[in-house]
Amino acid sequence: MSTIHLTKTTTATPEQLVAGITDFGPGREKLFSASADDQLKVHRLDATSADVTEGGGGVWERLEYDWSDPNRIVMKTVDSNLWGGRSGHTYTISRTADGRTVLDAVVIREGKNFKGKVVGLLLGSIAKGQLDKALTNTVRAIEARS
Repeated sequence: MSTIHLTKTTTATPEQLVAGITDFGPGREKLFSASADDQLKVHRLDATSADVTEGGGGVWERLEYDWSDPNRIVMKTVDSNLWGGRSGHTYTISRTADGRTVLDAVVIREGKNFKGKVVGLLLGSIAKGQLDKALTNTVRAIEARS
């Protein structure tokens, strides 16, 4: 199991981050490179939660999103071709004194099969930079939308 911790500081407000992260409409792949629009399926969506299957490049997961706390988005993996156990993401959002916003991301990857275990190990070590770059791109895309 790999636990990856990433932090980004942005000019986007907490509300803009939540709105971007929880936008499951067309164009999601512009915010999240690992979420291809043609593979996105929204099973349920309400004001502060969603059940969504997303992925790309041969990797998919069904996530239960909860953003009932305006400063935290929790995404629990409920099914995936690679991830099981305690896999998921938690984004904690906080304002800074200078008006910027800090996005603290914790990603847990527990492989449920051989491929998942290998990919999880890589993400927790040498491929962590790819996750960091992807989160940077997500934050920049949300800033550009605002």
